[in-house]
Amino acid sequence: MKKLIWHSVMAVLIVAGFTACGKEPVPEKSKSSHKIMYSSLAGRWYANDFRVLRRQFKGFIDKAKLPKLDGNVMALLLPHAGYRWSGPTAAYGIKAIQGKKYSRVIVIGPSHSLGLYNHASIPDITHLETPLGRVPLDIEAIKKLRENSCFMNIPRAHSYEHSVQIEVPLLQYALKDFNLVPVVIGQVNESGCKRIAQALLSVIDDQTLVVISSDFTHYGRRFHYAPFKKDISGNIRKLDMGAFKQIENHNLTGFLNYVDKTKATICGRSSIGVLLAMMPVSAKVKLLKYSTSEPNMDNSKSSVSYVCAAVLGNWSKVKKISKTKDKKSMITETLSAKDKKLLLELARKTLTYYIKNRRVPTPEQLGITITPGMKQIMGAFVTLHENGRLRGCIGEIVPRRELYKAVMGQAVNAGLRDPRFRPVTADELPQIDFEISALTPSKPVDSYKDIVIGKHGMTLSKNGRRAVFLPQVAPEQGWNLAQTLSYLAMKARLPADAWKHGAKFTVFEAIVFHEPKKSGK
Repeated sequence: MKKLIWHSVMAVLIVAGFTACGKEPVPEKSKSSHKIMYSSLAGRWYANDFRVLRRQFKGFIDKAKLPKLDGNVMALLLPHAGYRWSGPTAAYGIKAIQGKKYSRVIVIGPSHSLGLYNHASIPDITHLETPLGRVPLDIEAIKKLRENSCFMNIPRAHSYEHSVQIEVPLLQYALKDFNLVPVVIGQVNESGCKRIAQALLSVIDDQTLVVISSDFTHYGRRFHYAPFKKDISGNIRKLDMGAFKQIENHNLTGFLNYVDKTKATICGRSSIGVLLAMMPVSAKVKLLKYSTSEPNMDNSKSSVSYVCAAVLGNWSKVKKISKTKDKKSMITETLSAKDKKLLLELARKTLTYYIKNRRVPTPEQLGITITPGMKQIMGAFVTLHENGRLRGCIGEIVPRRELYKAVMGQAVNAGLRDPRFRPVTADELPQIDFEISALTPSKPVDSYKDIVIGKHGMTLSKNGRRAVFLPQVAPEQGWNLAQTLSYLAMKARLPADAWKHGAKFTVFEAIVFHEPKKSGK
């Protein structure tokens, strides 16, 4: 019986110890259970002194000649360079909301270091602290957003990212009390903009201010963008205003196409795209201020453009969007058939190369071009079968790096470092089938009763022990929920009934794809 149970459990997974780098800043836990992230920008992007900041902001706002605004400010478009350069322009937007009351402020800024393809990240903290004080996060809104697979918690996306954090002191100066939802967004296509917008609309009301963080054209050699040789300043303005015209017209498709066609280096392309996907038709976009870091350009200089605009209207005017019935379909379309084929090829070639050369290759060395879909930040498991039997399976649940990198790393681990099996040899590779499970972020559930067999992968944690099953394990073994949880408890080296009381569970979903089975199997 024990032998039968062990072979059944062989179909489960080993969670490799891949955790975030300890050198990164992490939220500090206080005695009151607050998790506080201290802004990494203080002293670098702006003064680390609240008195200096307040004087600076007052000076900017006093000089801002704000046009008359006919309507409620429901959203702002603000630049995100250091205050020395973008502050005078951003001040127009801050002046437009000064003294107003918003219960919630959602700040959406681009990731400058991670791809986060078709995803966004919200940090797992309770407060963000700047020299102007501590801002509480809207925990309930964030919890609801995380029910959508588009939203993750990627600490690296926030540790040193300035696009969201740069707006917070400005908001603190203008508003008295508000709850913050800081969103760092990755490279998002049109359908991704619509999905993220739909999720955000579920927590937005007329007491919500949305702040879109974006600089516009980055011109010059250091930005690898210099399409103009004459009348550079005039052509930059013309380029920027062409993009802004699409925003004024609420034209999501037109804006994305314009940026793609002109190659305009607008870093907040995706952030703006989300705004365009969720603005009500009745909203009006008002340009408040336009400037550049280098007003008089020549070929030897660089310039960044700054746009400040207000969206006037009410979020209650948004036409309700029907909810997607099948959440799994939202993740499936982020990996094309080509993506899946290339990832499987990448897994096989990586392990083959490593066995021969004892080092991990680059995709270029393997002749594989990485697609945008393969750059998504996702967890992944690589599973090997030989003659229909499990031959190795290791992966990472927490999404911490680009999918193709996770697949390459776990292909080597599954082949050579699964402690249940001897290492795979070069002679065995032709008989081995590769399977990949690309994972959505895991989320806690209140009870094991919330687990859906065949849909959810799951982790069980109790008394310092933990185990995990992929979604396909239970259906492959023919287990019901009780049987699955019993085997999962035993995998965690707990009694078979340990899942019934005191255990904690998380669930995730997976996009599972594999090579064609070898002939004769």
